[in-house]
Amino acid sequence: MSIVRPSTPILPAALVRRCPIVLGLIGLVGLSALALPRNALAQGAWSVAGQMPVERGQTAAAPAHGRVYLITGSAPGSAATGMLQVFDPGTGTWRDLTPMPDIASHAGAATIDGRIYVVGGFVDNVHVGAMDRVFAYDVAEDAWQSLPPLNVPRGSPGVVVLDGRIHAIGGRDDEGLVEAHEVYDPVAGRWSAAAPLPLARDHLGIAAGEGRIHVFGGRTGGSSDNTGRHDIYDPATDSWSEGDPMPTPRSGGVAFRLGNLLVYAGGECRPGESPPTYDEVEGYDLEVDGWIPLTPLPDGLHAGAAAVVERSAYVMGGRHGCGGGQPTLDVLEFHVP
Repeated sequence: MSIVRPSTPILPAALVRRCPIVLGLIGLVGLSALALPRNALAQGAWSVAGQMPVERGQTAAAPAHGRVYLITGSAPGSAATGMLQVFDPGTGTWRDLTPMPDIASHAGAATIDGRIYVVGGFVDNVHVGAMDRVFAYDVAEDAWQSLPPLNVPRGSPGVVVLDGRIHAIGGRDDEGLVEAHEVYDPVAGRWSAAAPLPLARDHLGIAAGEGRIHVFGGRTGGSSDNTGRHDIYDPATDSWSEGDPMPTPRSGGVAFRLGNLLVYAGGECRPGESPPTYDEVEGYDLEVDGWIPLTPLPDGLHAGAAAVVERSAYVMGGRHGCGGGQPTLDVLEFHVP
């Protein structure tokens, strides 16, 4: 079977997602007449891995030592919290840990060598009080440390680790969207500026792969002003290039790397449709440089958080409705064989 770039139209993603019988029929007649992208028939599976003890949205999540740490967010009765809880996928249990010294929602998080870095965020609704504060959590010591602040305060940034450094890209300050790109070196203990994001946006997807950072989706205004734009950062040249756009423009979903796939799941808001949140899941395949459709979420979802432990991604909390509507306590597990 020949392999083509997934960006080449073969079957519309919506048709694959909503009419899986089509793929079954293709299997019956054989694949000799139809080229499909790698993994198109192995779209992965979702299951419920547990329940969160406290409802939260707009959280940050990061993995460490086989567990998922869920930090900050919007909890019942508060616009922002410093709450920290850890989920053990092996037992399905939760444990409370020392809260972050400050409150935040819409923060970003990433892990380096057993330390979880929490970057930026907002302190009030909606998108009010953009923070420059940065904290590091020592998993072994259950202790927090305050770090040098961002040069550009912002909430809902994209935060990712590449080559032992933390990149904070895009987001929104109290005046509007920013294209700022800052890099934190844990050894030097300071932030430095890097090439700005070509299109300012927040609530974006971000993941690292093959020595580069991929930024996809996001919003350029309100919750329905979504883009599928895909920008790729090369640290060797401190420059950006434009990749294949994400097939379904979205913002407010969750992003993670699982094997060779850079995945974006869910998002808000689907204009004029019901449900108002997206259940689409799409993955950028690093081996073939193109997007493939993956198994959709059980329900539309936004404002959740995701982290990968071993061969599974865990998506936690969020909302089934736009804004703060229809919260969920589900912990979803996504696995691709």
